[in-house]
Amino acid sequence: MAITAMYAAATGMKAQDTKLNVVANNLANISTVGFKRSRTNFEDLMYQIRREPGVRDANDNPNPHGIQVGLGVMVSGTQLDFRNGTFDPTDKPLDLAIEGEGFFQVRSFYNGQEVTAFTRAGNFIRNANGDLVLANSEGSLLDPPVNIPEDVASSMVQIGRDGQVMVRQQGSNELTQIGQIELARFVNPEGLLCIGKNLYLDTDASGPPLEGTPLEDGLGAIQKGMLEASNVEPVRELVDLIFTQRGYELNSQSIKSADELLQVVTNLRR
Repeated sequence: MAITAMYAAATGMKAQDTKLNVVANNLANISTVGFKRSRTNFEDLMYQIRREPGVRDANDNPNPHGIQVGLGVMVSGTQLDFRNGTFDPTDKPLDLAIEGEGFFQVRSFYNGQEVTAFTRAGNFIRNANGDLVLANSEGSLLDPPVNIPEDVASSMVQIGRDGQVMVRQQGSNELTQIGQIELARFVNPEGLLCIGKNLYLDTDASGPPLEGTPLEDGLGAIQKGMLEASNVEPVRELVDLIFTQRGYELNSQSIKSADELLQVVTNLRR
């Protein structure tokens, strides 16, 4: 029995260690644009059935199920929380946020292959060719691409709520459309795969991307001069951190108590 308790407590320590890593990652990305926090889901392990004489149920009848002893816990997975973060005004014309559902689409590389990735981060800049790219470590190109002419300053770029990209070129008082920002949404965004760099990939669990123009087909609106902050709540994460630490300590104490009990039983058998 003591060995079973030690095993169950050990699985608890391992599960709490995983949760601690998730909470630490949430706190580390508290200032990451467009970051979505994760939570850890647990499930109990299988149960041993111990049939012992004299065990009865609530009606004082012999319990046909015997004594059910659980074998601990395991992490069933992590779950993304896609609630919107707050919008921080930056007044930069190429900083964009999505008000409502949707993801920006960018070109990226994963496992050596070029893929379409998705992000809630909208900190875009112009690269050397004038293309709009995400300000991450690889400069992911917006998809479909938007190219800003060399003679157009960033302050002359107008991006509407519907994603239309308009510019006012030198010597002209009229706006000219040079591109259209499209968004994508998913039936189950929590099923997306995190690949780092503020990017996600679609999976069988998320379903295929449903692409469209902002403000149409359930997609949100583009907010210019804004960035969506991470949705990490510091107080909530700190409470989770303390709770996780206490859980780890209690499981450690359970192992110590079970070990002491096992030593007592061993000494009695001698």
